[in-house]
Amino acid sequence: MSRLPVWPVATVTLLLAFALAQGTGVRALGGAVLLAGGAWCAWRAVRRVGWGAAAAVLLVAVAAFVLSHVAADALGPWTAVLLAAAVLGATTWAVVDRPRARAAVVRRR
Repeated sequence: MSRLPVWPVATVTLLLAFALAQGTGVRALGGAVLLAGGAWCAWRAVRRVGWGAAAAVLLVAVAAFVLSHVAADALGPWTAVLLAAAVLGATTWAVVDRPRARAAVVRRR
């Protein structure tokens, strides 16, 4: 399995999806990037920490995505998306990529 951590991919996916949607005016393009990157992250997370932990990260990702839309009026769109990406990246690192989290799953198998 590749040693590429999931957290930077999750973070960049959210930022890139927003940038593409914002820059091109084609929200579906941002959505496609979000789905593709999210699918890769979910696949890697399930392989590393199992379905339960991966589902928890997915819930955080969806919540961060929704809350970034809500917070955009107060904070500005880029600030809201940067905050959402930071929350998603930190959560993904803590649950999926942190060495202790991965070691616990390896011992259970």
